[in-house]
Amino acid sequence: MNFSKIIRRWYAIHKRDLPWRNTSDPYRIWLSEIILQQTQVSQGLPYYDAFISSFPTVFDLANATEDQVLKLWQGLGYYSRARNLHHTSKLVVQDFNGKFPITYDELIKLKGVGDYTASAIASICNDEPTAVVDGNVYRLLSRYFGIKTPINSTAGTKEFKSLAQELLPEAKIGDHNQAIMEFGARQCKPKSPNCSICPLHDSCFAFRKRLIEVLPVKLNKQKVKKRYFNYLVMLAKNGYTLMEKRHGKGIWQNLYQFPLIESTKRLSYAELCAQIDLQSMLNGSDYEISLYNENPITHKLSHQHLITHFWIVNLEEIPDGGIPFSKIKALPVPTLISNFMEGLSIS
Repeated sequence: MNFSKIIRRWYAIHKRDLPWRNTSDPYRIWLSEIILQQTQVSQGLPYYDAFISSFPTVFDLANATEDQVLKLWQGLGYYSRARNLHHTSKLVVQDFNGKFPITYDELIKLKGVGDYTASAIASICNDEPTAVVDGNVYRLLSRYFGIKTPINSTAGTKEFKSLAQELLPEAKIGDHNQAIMEFGARQCKPKSPNCSICPLHDSCFAFRKRLIEVLPVKLNKQKVKKRYFNYLVMLAKNGYTLMEKRHGKGIWQNLYQFPLIESTKRLSYAELCAQIDLQSMLNGSDYEISLYNENPITHKLSHQHLITHFWIVNLEEIPDGGIPFSKIKALPVPTLISNFMEGLSIS
């Protein structure tokens, strides 16, 4: 049984017609790989189209502002990927004269490019014999070969990479890598795969041992942390509000938000007022404050849940001018803020 031939034969029949599969341009393939990290194809495709439309070449991306890149990325999450994307485009223009590298050794040095992404680009664009191992590949190999080493362990990373490398054919490495990822995504799905039509089921360990729902093995996830966010939404009578840019290494770096008060628990009106001095913040202006959502909005991230309340602060005018509320939509903001703004009715 030739593992690679079987999945490549399956791929030739079942592969999806995706724009990054109809090009050998490493810039476009790199862009697709960065967007599709931890993102399903159906969700990532509109973002890919939008980026290619706005930045058809690496020069266009390098010349964009960070705000433009983050705004286009808005809703995908993991915003560090967008910042790394922008950083790398500048580096490619500066150090490679805009010619995107296609060898593994060059690619792995780029910011935001790990073993998987470097292997994908190098094999697809350069037919370099380096195996890709993403979540789909982990699942397929674990089930087919009966590997119980946790996929998110150091030992697992080495074992699966080594096995994937051994399975590479002598030629058509790019086709093999795309086939094995597509096979894992569409045939050997995480839940309820249709094993009866799988061309590998006769020799699949998990199918024979009835371990499809057990494999792959994954170590327990990191404990989820709860954080309590209180946003102050300033609404002046002239249609202005206040926005601030998030800094530091935490979530949503360089995205915009309403002034934020973070607390260790849900705050009452009195507790909120005790934590801030709105009179000083607003230079003595009169104001009225009310809770917009009695029931908290829980925004779930990978390792933290943001328990969120929005507080509406009505006042005559914003100190130091502020920003027209109508212009907020042009700023890159977290999905949490974007969803709130869509539901907010301003008279």
